[in-house]
Amino acid sequence: MSIIKIENLSKKYIIGHDKAATGAYRYKSLRDSLAHTCRGIVQRLRHPLSTNTETTEIEEFWALKDINLEIEQGDKVGIIGRNGAGKSTLLKILSRITEPTTGKITINGRVASLLEVGTGFHPELTGRENIYLNGAVLGMTRKEIKKKFDEIVDFSGVEKFLDTPVKRFSSGMYVRLAFAVAAHLDPEILLIDEVLAVGDAEFQKKCLGKMDEVSKQGRTILFVSHNMAAIKSLCTKGILFGNGHLIKYGAIKDVIEFYVSSQKGADVVDLKERKDRIGTGDAQIVKAVMRNSKGDETKTIEMGEAFSVEVFYEGELKAAHVAVMIYNIMGDWILEANSFYSYKDVLNLNGKSFKCFFDKNFLVGGMYSISLCLGRFDENVDLVHQCFDFTVESKDVYGTGRIHDPRSGVVYADHYWEFK
Repeated sequence: MSIIKIENLSKKYIIGHDKAATGAYRYKSLRDSLAHTCRGIVQRLRHPLSTNTETTEIEEFWALKDINLEIEQGDKVGIIGRNGAGKSTLLKILSRITEPTTGKITINGRVASLLEVGTGFHPELTGRENIYLNGAVLGMTRKEIKKKFDEIVDFSGVEKFLDTPVKRFSSGMYVRLAFAVAAHLDPEILLIDEVLAVGDAEFQKKCLGKMDEVSKQGRTILFVSHNMAAIKSLCTKGILFGNGHLIKYGAIKDVIEFYVSSQKGADVVDLKERKDRIGTGDAQIVKAVMRNSKGDETKTIEMGEAFSVEVFYEGELKAAHVAVMIYNIMGDWILEANSFYSYKDVLNLNGKSFKCFFDKNFLVGGMYSISLCLGRFDENVDLVHQCFDFTVESKDVYGTGRIHDPRSGVVYADHYWEFK
């Protein structure tokens, strides 16, 4: 029996831009809107007959488009795809946080969700009060919640802070309590987003074990993650999203293989059209290429494998420095290779490209992104964030026959043991 049925589902957002007299677009923040309104009032008072040179143009952005999907009771479904593919939007619609623009969803059962940090709890209430509040929202009686209360507190490990308002919790404490509540209050459907990555590695393992236990009781799980190892170990089915469209739905192994193979082609990234760059603009990054240990263009490398990043640029720059930065999927800055520290000669950029070589990849399995920068003294000339994403595949890096757990930190190091 289908526990979730999605028919022709689409979600549209309206994005406003300022279009100045130059014709260049830029996104509007609240500060921009207030400043623009004030400028307009002052301008009309000073020059009643003048023409406003700025206009607002509206862009439609489809986060999801024409999704049709049926999920059976007891399915363990992993949802994967690049950032902005529509994964989290789907879970928000299923959680009734936001409404679809068009389409129909039929859900047969209670839904508990763990999405962004801060979703579902009232910040002014204590941890204890929020447990009862969440249970009431799920339709449980106080007696039913009380029966599960000790299990929730024990699992979360926040007993000492139970009578503290959750606004004073750290993000890790918040996630531990939120997951414990969502998993123990007997929902028929459990929705989990990448928010689990906030917790420590040990708690993540605990959560995955609990999710597996919940699924064996016949409940349905939808799990969004960039951690392919976690998805593969927990889920039996997979959904791949791309640009708001459902690309593939089937056995998790097939979906992951399709996704990884799709990342290996067309690896030269054209950055010339990016509008969100930062800097003086005296020189400009136009393309970037990642190469594996064989020199082939790729977006997938193994743990321990040598790789390089080739950057193409336009313009000339004297006394310059260049940087390649690597971020994880949560936006954490993992490392930076910067010529200011590692290249002793004066660097004058007057060619077409440069390469940064990494003799060994110390990143653990997972998805990452590359940011690039051209600089001069203490200023950015051209800084482009998230130029492209790439995947690191876990492997037996120590030759013990055991695949390295991607949840064990963010990097690994060569080391040895001595016992006496």
